[in-house]
Amino acid sequence: MALVKDNLLLYAVRGSLGDQFTIYERNDQIIIAKKRGPSKKKPTKKQLEARYKMKIAAAYAIAILQDPELKAYYKSLAGPGQNAYNMAVKDAYKAPEIQNIRFEEETVVVTAKDEFRVASIDIRVVDAAGSILERGKAVLGRNGVDWHYKIANLPPGGKVVVVAVDLPGNETVREVRLE
Repeated sequence: MALVKDNLLLYAVRGSLGDQFTIYERNDQIIIAKKRGPSKKKPTKKQLEARYKMKIAAAYAIAILQDPELKAYYKSLAGPGQNAYNMAVKDAYKAPEIQNIRFEEETVVVTAKDEFRVASIDIRVVDAAGSILERGKAVLGRNGVDWHYKIANLPPGGKVVVVAVDLPGNETVREVRLE
């Protein structure tokens, strides 16, 4: 890869030159790189999964660019050489992480984080038979990381199901068995 500076010949040239070079612009710099061709290897299962995940992330990024508020949010998080589209793809590619679930008397406290923002935490209380006794949304605490949900009763042998959702709609589910 070569960076081109102050070259009148390549100033307005973009694209490929034969099967040798590709010329493109990024961050107001002209870049010349070796032209890449398609791989001759069959993609692995992990590669196919990554491609599908990237396709979904790119579709999300294109859709959010239509919303001025979300576009401004992602643009505010962009660093040098990045834009709102890049940040939206990055956000859509990774699901939020539930770091901890603890009980403080009748309250479930969920610690969750996402590189960008956790949009909501849903809590379901399920009894031993699998019936949902209670469900609701947790409320974000003052520290911006812990989410709180007050439970009416904790059934013995049941479980609490926690679902963390980020802006693109990625979900992470964790269960805690009650004894």
